[in-house]
Amino acid sequence: MELDLGKPMGLKEKIAYRFFWTLAWIAAKSLFRFSTVNKERIPKKTPYILAPVHRSYIDSPLGGLITLRRVRFLAKESIWNSRLGGWFLGILGCFPVQRGTADRAALKACQQVLERGEPLVMFPEGTRQQGPVIEKEKMHSGPAFVAARAGVPLIPLGIAGSDKAMPHGARLIRPAKVFLVVGEPVIPPEFDGRVPRQAVEDLTEQLRDSLQEAFDHAQTLLGDKS
Repeated sequence: MELDLGKPMGLKEKIAYRFFWTLAWIAAKSLFRFSTVNKERIPKKTPYILAPVHRSYIDSPLGGLITLRRVRFLAKESIWNSRLGGWFLGILGCFPVQRGTADRAALKACQQVLERGEPLVMFPEGTRQQGPVIEKEKMHSGPAFVAARAGVPLIPLGIAGSDKAMPHGARLIRPAKVFLVVGEPVIPPEFDGRVPRQAVEDLTEQLRDSLQEAFDHAQTLLGDKS
């Protein structure tokens, strides 16, 4: 199954993206007074997978604000039922995935995004989690697998404070200080053909260690590390 990744941005799309990105940046800066640490670790021109910790719904938009480049996200296809909504999300970098679509198709789409030279966001923990520790059992191997197949770095992103700005069950966003810490990039080894399962597991564990370090740093800056 081929997923619709949309066309590369033209001039109008680039102008629209920069306009909405600027509005989002101003809103986030006002609400969260967010600060980004180690921003120089983000590749400026080459593709990569941004791998944030996931504690709140606002982690996705925050991840998109650490760079001026458009980053791509997976989103439920049902959102595209609205033509305007689909256009808006497409401008922001989202591409639709059908509910019930096989993971293989989604992972293939992610690889295609990277092959087009675009950065991609993938949450290693999958869904939102709670607490200061990134548990090994809740880590997904998808980001490591795609990074290994595409030959791109994994960029961990620790985010502290987003769970206070929009906690589990909250419908509204509240003002709260947020820190984002870019972790040490995890570089996958080169593979000629098939990527061994053990290599994916090892890479996932490396990512967890680097992501935990970045998350700890962010929590320390926030003064919220127990």
